[in-house]
Amino acid sequence: MTMPRAEALTEPVELDLDELAVGAGPYKLAWRRLRRNRVALAFGGLFFLILLLCLLAPVYSNDIAHIGPDATPYTFKIGNKVEYVISITGIPIGPTWHLGPYFLGADGNNRDVAVRLLYGGRNSLEIGAVATLLTMILATICGLLAGYFRGFTDGIISRTLDVIWAYPAILLGITLSTVLNIHGLGPLHSTTLLSTAFVVGFVYIPYVAKPIRAQVLTLREREFVDAARQQGLSHVRIMMSEILPNLASTIIVFIPLILANAILTEAALTFLGAGVQAPNPSWGTMISDGINAIPAAFHNVLIPGIMLVLAVLSINVFGDGLRDALDPRSKIRVGKEQQ
Repeated sequence: MTMPRAEALTEPVELDLDELAVGAGPYKLAWRRLRRNRVALAFGGLFFLILLLCLLAPVYSNDIAHIGPDATPYTFKIGNKVEYVISITGIPIGPTWHLGPYFLGADGNNRDVAVRLLYGGRNSLEIGAVATLLTMILATICGLLAGYFRGFTDGIISRTLDVIWAYPAILLGITLSTVLNIHGLGPLHSTTLLSTAFVVGFVYIPYVAKPIRAQVLTLREREFVDAARQQGLSHVRIMMSEILPNLASTIIVFIPLILANAILTEAALTFLGAGVQAPNPSWGTMISDGINAIPAAFHNVLIPGIMLVLAVLSINVFGDGLRDALDPRSKIRVGKEQQ
């Protein structure tokens, strides 16, 4: 039997010269990888567009629709023709597709769906952003302390996280919202958006804290941490200057994931009556109110539902692209394949 030649077993290797650039840091390389992922950038642009439209809600309401989110006129004009917002049978008008009042139709309370969609998007995105910020800060602190000190500190924090993790996020959110609705806690009560943001942010702390704790357990045994201890640095300084910078990629990847889940959770809690309360609009309240008008005014459910899906989908796809960009092994090319 003859042995095959070594040349036949060797595949041609394509080297990506951009990623081998001298002096390029990990985040610069990550940005180069992300720029090549046009799908992720497109969905990131879609989310930015949704965010921009929601921020411009007062402009649309005052200068285009000339109707506030809670205004209830009974008639409006399209050109010289007067239209009734609610028919004699009680069915709200559907989308007019004229840039002005009731572009996307009306709901059962005579309110402009397009105006409430933008204002509701502001509230939903605000709750998601505040909840994500709360989750990331508390989860990072808990993960750092548990992973670095281990022992008794790790036991207390980990068992507390296990208790929170034992309950499904929606059920725990309903329970906390009900407690805040009955008793309140300072500025946290059922009529504020901050209350819903606190509930959503709290329930997702274990989902981030546990992976961070596992990574800190590995990092604390690394040579650069031992060197910092030998230099006499305090525990706080070691965690802040040596360990936390090495967690940056993990934290960045978790941000879009938690943001998408926070927006969905807020909508679910609001739909079940445990989230945003009237008269504050949100995508969840619009879907909940629109259920009663099916099938006569199906647009009251379809329009906020589509906006919710687009927002969450765009965040998730962009987050996947960001995760791949921060993974140094994701774009090493061998032959014609990407590993």
